Amino acid sequence: MSENSSNVAVIGAGNWGKNLVNNFEQLRALVCIAESHPDLQAKFKEQLPKIPIYDDYHQVPLDQIDAVAIATPAPTHHEVASYFLENGKDVFVEKPMTLASKEAIALQALAERNNRILMVGHLLLYQPAIQFIKKFISEGKLGKLYHLHQERKKLGRARYVENVTWSLGVHDIAVLLYLVGEQPKHIFASGHCGLQKTVEDDVYVHMQFVDGVKAHLHNSWIWPENRRQLTIVGEKGMLLFDEINSRVTYHNKTIDADLNNCDQGSKVVFEGTEPPLKLELQHFLDCVASRTTPISDGQNGIDVVTTLERLMML
Repeated sequence: MSENSSNVAVIGAGNWGKNLVNNFEQLRALVCIAESHPDLQAKFKEQLPKIPIYDDYHQVPLDQIDAVAIATPAPTHHEVASYFLENGKDVFVEKPMTLASKEAIALQALAERNNRILMVGHLLLYQPAIQFIKKFISEGKLGKLYHLHQERKKLGRARYVENVTWSLGVHDIAVLLYLVGEQPKHIFASGHCGLQKTVEDDVYVHMQFVDGVKAHLHNSWIWPENRRQLTIVGEKGMLLFDEINSRVTYHNKTIDADLNNCDQGSKVVFEGTEPPLKLELQHFLDCVASRTTPISDGQNGIDVVTTLERLMML
């Protein structure tokens, strides 16, 4: 067994899956890979000659693994995760958990029936800055929350099936729900299809929560600049998270009861990061070993997919 006492198979070692392979290898938990593409097979056979590579996930020897990490295309997540949960394995599945809430609910129910860990790859929740912001809010340092603004846009990789919010915005919606602590009461959205007739390249999402907090999200994969930023406005000030530079700035700026501006400057309150993917995957291994519920558990995955699904109905 590995130092983490869990042996993991990575299912899908392509665009993002290769990062799971590399990190689980560094964590001494990787025992095999399932990947059908010949070029990727050749690459990993050269890079990791001692790690078996299988053409199909059904070929993975179940008696040699404790858990799997799934990074196959999103439409296959339900099928692949179901197979391993049914065979008694703990499952980490990349975002989005599924493309339909009924499939996400079915996976969670299957995990519960089989007493298995089910964790979703909502990477940003494991970014140390987000954990800092969650604590900052919980301690009341912003007072009552007014609104949150999230931006994630760049000249990115367009998809054929899921739109830009399903592709880029899943992380952001996971963060917004995590920071507010509940699902939105109302959702409004507006999107634009430019490259394809039925897949939005640019989407604005507006969410309203029970206690009056509002959240706004802008995602685009056809944008001139790379922007990844979260702004949180509260009664006692504002936080600005610059994700690219891993920096959180507190702006001690408010408007008082007489509508006077109060600007007492700003200061950096958090800076620096550890690799969030490694932290996320170590968290998964810890949960597998201790049988504890992950931060981004199956219910968290359901909440995010349900929110995304509600957007599809608008």
